[in-house]
Amino acid sequence: MNVVPDTSVVIDGRVSKTIEDGQFEGATVSIPEAVVAELEAQANDGYDSGWDGLSELKRLADLADDGVVNVEYVGERPSAMERGHASEGEIDALIRDLAEDLEATFITSDIVQAEVARAKGLEVEYVSPEVREVGTLTVEDYFDEETMSVHLKTDTVPMAKRGALGEMRYEEIADEPLDEATMDEYAREVVDGAKESSDGFIELKEPGMQIVQFRDFRIAIARPPFSDGIEITAVRPIAQTDIEDYEHADELKDRLLERQRGVLISGAPGAGKSTFAQAVARYISDNDYSVKTMEKPRDLQVGPEITQYTELGGQMEKTADALLMVRPDYTIYDEVRKTNDFEVFADMRLAGVGMLGVVHATRPIDALQRLIGRVELGMIPQVVDTVVYIEAGEVAKVYDVRTEVKVPAGLTEEDLARPVIQVTEFETGVPEYEIYTFNRQVVTVPLDGDEDGGPGSESGVDRIAKQEIEREIRSIAHGYVDVQLKGQDRAVVYVTDDDISSVIGKGGGRINDVENRLGIDIDVRTHDENPHSGAGGASGGTQHAGGNGHAGGNSGSGGGQSAGQIVQPEITSRHIVVPVDGHQSETVEVQANGEYLFTATVSRGGEIQVSRGSAIADELEQAIDQKDPITVVPS
Repeated sequence: MNVVPDTSVVIDGRVSKTIEDGQFEGATVSIPEAVVAELEAQANDGYDSGWDGLSELKRLADLADDGVVNVEYVGERPSAMERGHASEGEIDALIRDLAEDLEATFITSDIVQAEVARAKGLEVEYVSPEVREVGTLTVEDYFDEETMSVHLKTDTVPMAKRGALGEMRYEEIADEPLDEATMDEYAREVVDGAKESSDGFIELKEPGMQIVQFRDFRIAIARPPFSDGIEITAVRPIAQTDIEDYEHADELKDRLLERQRGVLISGAPGAGKSTFAQAVARYISDNDYSVKTMEKPRDLQVGPEITQYTELGGQMEKTADALLMVRPDYTIYDEVRKTNDFEVFADMRLAGVGMLGVVHATRPIDALQRLIGRVELGMIPQVVDTVVYIEAGEVAKVYDVRTEVKVPAGLTEEDLARPVIQVTEFETGVPEYEIYTFNRQVVTVPLDGDEDGGPGSESGVDRIAKQEIEREIRSIAHGYVDVQLKGQDRAVVYVTDDDISSVIGKGGGRINDVENRLGIDIDVRTHDENPHSGAGGASGGTQHAGGNGHAGGNSGSGGGQSAGQIVQPEITSRHIVVPVDGHQSETVEVQANGEYLFTATVSRGGEIQVSRGSAIADELEQAIDQKDPITVVPS
């Protein structure tokens, strides 16, 4: 009798066991070189399956030495191309072909292989993968009721994190370090247990790293060369809570059941975010909502009525697409870290699914700021309307997030009204932060006026305003610029004597534009007038008084301006059209013979239109008639 085993049954170790049971005694076991190549590749990549298969080949060789069976190696090693297409069945096809050529019985523990072989007319012996009841893993012995995680590594004394939430201690839990052989034995026991137990599965399998979910334990196994030694990290939840155990429980329950929400559950590592997420998931599910999870790895402790999904085809986007077909009421996304995670979270939320995302953050507002730049600003309150901050296992802060059209706090001009995201303390209803666009930048402003808590410290609005004024003036001036705020809507800018005419511009036009953009009245003065510089104001005088009144307006040569793009304006019956190349949607200055005329935003079509009859158009038209060079300079 001749038998040909495939890779699956060799890895499973069932060939030798079947022989020892007397089924194939005296047979010739023809082992395809393709099987050896697969096992060798897996072992080289650090996969336990490769080593398990090689151990089985050694057992078969021992049986051959004892005269129980004959063992031979047949066929040729697969090519690199065939190995590259192993997942598509190329190696399996080579093995089946050998069994057919040898007229041998084909042995496999892969049900798909068995059915394909039968369809091709082969005699097939299907050996079911062995499933046995797995008892306690050795790594479990390192846990007690206060242990959250155990950390084992070759040549290192075992360590553990123990204690209550928020009071974890990282401490030694043994006297002697573990040697490599012991660590290897522990690692193999974990992987075998996950394979053999219905309560376990391998969550992630990459060269040098495997993550196993075994009952309540999530166990990560790292091997060289990915790590510098065998390392096992086993984690389990130490607390099972109900939503009623938390502060604001009644309000949060009403809020979650009122309608599908977008919630970020934030906090530092080990603060109890996942424990709270589990409590929320169970509560929602118990109140007749369909709940799913998106996790990698899957380690939330929830009931069987909540299906836990991981990456589909290695991508959470595909998982999201599948969930949108399932249409859950709520999805728990654990954890939201990378830009792609935030985008998937936002897409599902905007599709109408209630979302709870677990986010690492050291302050409550940090969780919301993670969305800035990843989600369009105006969409943030539609994506996230509630932020829950967990600290030491307790709900430390809850924020309500909504949009209002208003003048941001600290600014007073009516024409500065804009959409503002208000972040309000849930319990008191007092706004604590505002998020809005200020001069094309997204800013987050604390509303207590004293973010750092120090006496006399600047408010967030003050700091932002000062930064923006400095940025605007530095784009014009060449020398040192000093900005001093005199109130919410007034500032004094000190510049060098050489820069003062450039900053003011012709007829005060340039500083007027800066004021209009920022909504702040600006006095321009020389450094000699700065009382903080020690100069005492010996010369100069105020060049620009607040309230849009400008003195000393002509800049003469417009000194200090960088060279720009010379353009040829076109005069039509209604407009003067200034063509601009390469600055679509950007703010630019238009100058005539080096003198500032006005600031404008270039259209998407790459031009600026000035209505004839306006003061600006008259100045521009006069410059064109005088054949002055018209220049466009980025602002």
